[in-house]
Amino acid sequence: MIFLKPLIGLTCHNNRNDKTNIMKKQITKLALFSLIAAALVAVPAASRAEDKPAATPATPAAPAAPAAPAKKHGALPFHGKIAAVDATASTITVGSLTLNITSETKITKDGKPATLADFAVGDKVGGSYKKDGDKLNATVLHPAKGDKAESKKKKKAE
Repeated sequence: MIFLKPLIGLTCHNNRNDKTNIMKKQITKLALFSLIAAALVAVPAASRAEDKPAATPATPAAPAAPAAPAKKHGALPFHGKIAAVDATASTITVGSLTLNITSETKITKDGKPATLADFAVGDKVGGSYKKDGDKLNATVLHPAKGDKAESKKKKKAE
């Protein structure tokens, strides 16, 4: 037993150091994960702060800039007879509105995709448009509901 006493004491002493080292490692890991978590929480808050416009000073030092352009509103409806079709300029005139037909204009006829060439002067049409500065861009163009009946009558007459 005398031989074992120094070994047991040494083993206990090393065991205590091992537990201390393990605890230090766990505390270090916990601190590291806490810092990472705090950084992940702070990054979105900082990016949202960048998105907000800067506060304007109470008294401007320089002359005021021109007013910002008016906010774009949703699409506005239109309907009526086509007064003019300009295929080269990609425009149609409905009443007093001259509407630009763009690549984003959704054109349908009889429930199927169509083109500007499918419409002629005198056709009743409807749809919607958006104002873009001084331009009126058609977003949707389709025959008016009453126009389908007239086109069926024309087909029967032929």
